[in-house]
Amino acid sequence: MFEVSALHNFGFPANSLDLLGNNEFQTINDDPIGHFHTPITTATSVLGLAFDNGVILAADTLGSYGSLARFKNISRVLKVNKNIILGVGGDYADFQYLKELVNGKMIGEECLEDNVPLKPASLHCWLTRVLYQRRSKVDPLWNNVLIAGVQNKTPYLGFIDKLGTAVKDTVIATGFGAHIAVPLLRNGVQKKPNMNKQEAEELIVKCMEVLYYRDARSFNKYELGIITPDEVQIKGPISIKANWDISQYVSGYE
Repeated sequence: MFEVSALHNFGFPANSLDLLGNNEFQTINDDPIGHFHTPITTATSVLGLAFDNGVILAADTLGSYGSLARFKNISRVLKVNKNIILGVGGDYADFQYLKELVNGKMIGEECLEDNVPLKPASLHCWLTRVLYQRRSKVDPLWNNVLIAGVQNKTPYLGFIDKLGTAVKDTVIATGFGAHIAVPLLRNGVQKKPNMNKQEAEELIVKCMEVLYYRDARSFNKYELGIITPDEVQIKGPISIKANWDISQYVSGYE
């Protein structure tokens, strides 16, 4: 009977073979299952703001390969149905997978033929379970998701992170926007609590401009998703007219 150490001399890894009584060998996978825990192609901030009768989302169109601005025309604002739009940040491959899951969910809803469209709170709850289940498998989807919609003629804005943590608010931002854009958005809401669609769009556009100046992973083109009880719009790509004249006054980083 052969020894395992002797088999190792023939190129077989000793820890992956099991010696059986009939001189046959069974391969055993002792190595742990490997998962990708580092996103590869990523996208940055998504902004969400509820106004008097709807919600507006904004996200730029850049997919970064590490620090390389590799893909400059990706869409991260998705229309789900007449009640819901999504905005997604984080790993773009995971977003594509999540998009397929949502499309499958919508096909299932249409097959019911009950003439009751899926509501944003329902999709928010369902996606929370999806992301939490993947987190529990130690294989999370590296995404932050904003769910915007209108439910019972009331604006709805929800958020889920890769751990399945879910919140609902009138102002939400992901990524670098959580640090830079949220104070600007909250300040605007405080000054104008019941802003209309035009005012909300102007505030969001201003925040996207600030993020372009301050976030090294942002881009000067973005999409806007606007949902009201009457319509769903996906605008863009819209270009930011940047002015870098002030850059000559920046010092101390040479």
